[in-house]
Amino acid sequence: MRIQITIDEQRFQATIFDSAAGRDLLTQLPLTVEMVDHGSVEKTGPLPAPLSLDGQPEGADPGVGDVGYYAPGNDLVFYYGDQSYFPGIVILGRLDGDAAARIADLDGAVTAIVEPRA
Repeated sequence: MRIQITIDEQRFQATIFDSAAGRDLLTQLPLTVEMVDHGSVEKTGPLPAPLSLDGQPEGADPGVGDVGYYAPGNDLVFYYGDQSYFPGIVILGRLDGDAAARIADLDGAVTAIVEPRA
């Protein structure tokens, strides 16, 4: 399951894993997410509705380039730095290519348009 993310004039692609949470995310697309920077490791922004946690572990240790969901805040997350294990994190998928490094170069808050990609 592929998505496209547009921030300013830049486009990024990602692969969303086949999970209950991933399928729920895809049902919400297309969407616009106002994202803020957290700790110089991630961009996070609220989703319009919660994602299913069926079959997910209690938490996760996301890697650079992971697409995640932070359940307590109902946030979509793009990880561009090293984040440690935290309860409530669900790994939804992976950013493609150099997307994580390019997102890391974006200072502060951003607006991300997330849409399905054929």
